[in-house]
Amino acid sequence: MKLILKSPEELRMMRNAGRVVFQTLQRCREAIRPGVTTEEIDRLAYETYTSLGAQGLFKNYPTYEAGKGFPGNLCISVNEEVVHGIPGPRALKDGDLVSLDCGVKLDGWCGDSAITVPVGRVDPQIEKLIRVTQETLDLAISLIRPFVKWSVVAAKMQEYVEKNGFSCVREFVGHGIGKRMHEEPKVPNFVSRDFERFGDFYLKPGLTLAIEPMVIAGQSDVAVLDDGWTVVTRDNTSAAHIEHTIAVTATGCEILTDGR
Repeated sequence: MKLILKSPEELRMMRNAGRVVFQTLQRCREAIRPGVTTEEIDRLAYETYTSLGAQGLFKNYPTYEAGKGFPGNLCISVNEEVVHGIPGPRALKDGDLVSLDCGVKLDGWCGDSAITVPVGRVDPQIEKLIRVTQETLDLAISLIRPFVKWSVVAAKMQEYVEKNGFSCVREFVGHGIGKRMHEEPKVPNFVSRDFERFGDFYLKPGLTLAIEPMVIAGQSDVAVLDDGWTVVTRDNTSAAHIEHTIAVTATGCEILTDGR
């Protein structure tokens, strides 16, 4: 596998894209409340990132031909929807949790991030699910340093999720990112024999990754709905998805989608 390492100037450009993603997600977070529809949030995201000079990465993906790919500007996934939820007329209600995944390209470089937000007052188990997903991402970021194998980080992520009584999604993983939204390598949040044999990689300065734990309150099994996009839990339990784009540095890593 060919890992594409970025120069300091290229990382600066990616941080600019990441800043747009951060600002877009913050505006959407502020808009979330009972009664707002997911298509209203989607419209707000589009208005935000286009006003900042960026292009969305999700609309019509992967073909980028109108009407032939993903139909939304954001992936908006509610409750048992894990990822790739399609915005529409659904109104959020008190007690929901909603995951917002945003990707943009600015001046030729990509940024990708996701947040999971409670709607009004939620069950304590939902609060724990969001917290553990965030802590799993934070744990991964704290472990990143040059010449560590990704499987070492992924094993710690999986261990943390499972010791808290939750499950890691196995069908979908993070990814490299740069001039394209999806570059090598694949970046799982768990370990498997096949990954350790055929997909594992060493972290290197200049490597940029979208790290995105997807955590389910129940069992890890998922399914794709008839719309061809929306991924749901098979046991109908809730899921959370939190993501940052990061760059490996000489001493650790920098988060490129934290708004700085």
